[in-house]
Amino acid sequence: MAFISHLGQRSFSTSVVRLAIKNVIVIGGGLMGSGIAQVAAQTGHGVVLHDVSNDILQKSVASINKSLGRIAKKKFAEKPQDGEKFVAETMARLKTESNPEKAVNEADIVVEAVVENLALKHKLFSVLDKAAPSHALFATNTSSLSVGEIASVTKRQDRFGGLHFFNPVPVMKLLEVVRIPETSDESYKALLDFGRALGKTVVEAKDTPGFIVNRLLVPYMMEAIRLLERGDASAKDIDTAMKLGCGYPMGPLELGDYVGLDTCKFIIDGWHKKFPDNPLFKPSLLLDEMIADGQFGIKSGQGFYTYKK
Repeated sequence: MAFISHLGQRSFSTSVVRLAIKNVIVIGGGLMGSGIAQVAAQTGHGVVLHDVSNDILQKSVASINKSLGRIAKKKFAEKPQDGEKFVAETMARLKTESNPEKAVNEADIVVEAVVENLALKHKLFSVLDKAAPSHALFATNTSSLSVGEIASVTKRQDRFGGLHFFNPVPVMKLLEVVRIPETSDESYKALLDFGRALGKTVVEAKDTPGFIVNRLLVPYMMEAIRLLERGDASAKDIDTAMKLGCGYPMGPLELGDYVGLDTCKFIIDGWHKKFPDNPLFKPSLLLDEMIADGQFGIKSGQGFYTYKK
């Protein structure tokens, strides 16, 4: 990419060295946040996991410890003592903090992983921008909102980007690294290097709706819903066709149930509001009716298929 070539002789400058990431602050103790914190701690980074709820933080730590135990059991099957050491050393690099200003005061990078609410993210980053060191990079794990719009409330847009992880974070290898126009070459290189240091395969994306994966995936799932809505094929036949015809491990309607139909609706409604003339972002009446009836997919026990809770 052209922007990498621009680094040229600057690649070993003191400013790049200064962006070496050692202290990682993860904002949000939910499923994604705890997964990001785990992977960062596993790869030798000092990690502070922040959430306003101490109960959530305690559950997150317990979940991370359990996940590490599973990894150790598999990775160190022949040497259980090494597995115990791996878990202990990783957990020793993980701390928690319920005060956001305290959490970020020694940050090299702050990774936000809270709910997809732009107003909440704006409020959060406004606070963090004042408290974090000036050199600290900011990143959002958003999967559907504009990284640039999230960054707009900060005074460090040149040090801001998107790091879109996939669930479950310790298992999924992909990381979308998203650049906004204001992101500096140095900052973007540091984000890419950080992703690789976490053991992820990084792909570079611009700040467009859904980046790469969701820009392809969400319209694909929505078109499957429209097929069903029109009565062109049954849910089972749509999923069977894509699994056997394209070699996909899961059909689009099964995938929608797994992701959460409420999440699919939230994303497509947001894109449609912003880009009303794009036919790919057209909402579905069937999906709207299912959400109104509390059919969210696996999480509710009912979606396009019925699941035992």
